[in-house]
Amino acid sequence: MKAIEFATHGVPHEVCRCVEIADVGPPSAGEIVVEILASAINPADLLIIEGRYPGPDSLPARLGIEGVGRVVEIGENVDSLSIGDIVVSLERQNWAQRIRIPANRAIRIAEDVDPLQLAQLKANPPSAMLMLRNYVDLKPGDWVVQNAANSGVGRHVVRLATAQGIRTANIVRRPEAVAPLKDIGAEIVLVDGDDVAARMRAETGGAGARLALDAVCGEATQRLADCLDDGGVIVNYGFLSGEPCMVTPHQLILRDITLKGFWMVKAGGGMSPDAMRAMYQELASRFADGTLFVPVDEVFELDAIAEALERSWRFRRSGKIVLTPNGPID
Repeated sequence: MKAIEFATHGVPHEVCRCVEIADVGPPSAGEIVVEILASAINPADLLIIEGRYPGPDSLPARLGIEGVGRVVEIGENVDSLSIGDIVVSLERQNWAQRIRIPANRAIRIAEDVDPLQLAQLKANPPSAMLMLRNYVDLKPGDWVVQNAANSGVGRHVVRLATAQGIRTANIVRRPEAVAPLKDIGAEIVLVDGDDVAARMRAETGGAGARLALDAVCGEATQRLADCLDDGGVIVNYGFLSGEPCMVTPHQLILRDITLKGFWMVKAGGGMSPDAMRAMYQELASRFADGTLFVPVDEVFELDAIAEALERSWRFRRSGKIVLTPNGPID
């Protein structure tokens, strides 16, 4: 069977290979075998390959943070799943045709959702949901401000916040990203710059945000802090710039701004299995009813991994890059 592997850190499309490996074999007690239907290329996958994000302890290693598939074999003592069930894999080696995993590392999902959307369910939607829920008690009419707003997480933040009556101010890096965000309900969309906080407040009638979501770091964090009301919270969940988060003593001491970090791996690890299952099933239902949706730029099979990664690496895309390890989805 085929899987994607990398033996050294570097530019993703240069160091990753599609390799032939032995079949995963039959499941042991408590395990299942899943045939992967679709797996998105997540920004964290790229950072892992570059060596800039927590990843495997040794190389060579296999990849794929996200993946959705169909259960094809079940081991003994597994009564929560059946052959044919559609599941989201919580493991990190989903760029493969088949995986063998513990049954408790799979979340059963209803079959009425597009697998290309479910391939993006594991990381970004729960990150958006938990950051909106866990740090500030947001009420309808409150403002949230975020940078990298046209990212996968950013789009989910817009859609989930809008559904709850929470207003969003969204910062992007290029003018072409403004209209697509407006189209999905973003109330304010601004191109980043030194005066972005003043421009935001001009559009909100002087109101600041209670919560800021930061995927960029560096001076972008400081600009988000300027968008907050006193006592506001910045949640940093990404490091696109590769720089440390910057906030000033004035912001921390005199304005009581708080900076916190969010990592989905840690957040998910603190949830009970029932809570985790309920969260993912709720999010899947949001995909089913159209509340959540992420455009797919292009779909590739595993043999074309170099082309897929190079496409994902590009700054300008119209959506996610998704792998279909077992060929096109009917």
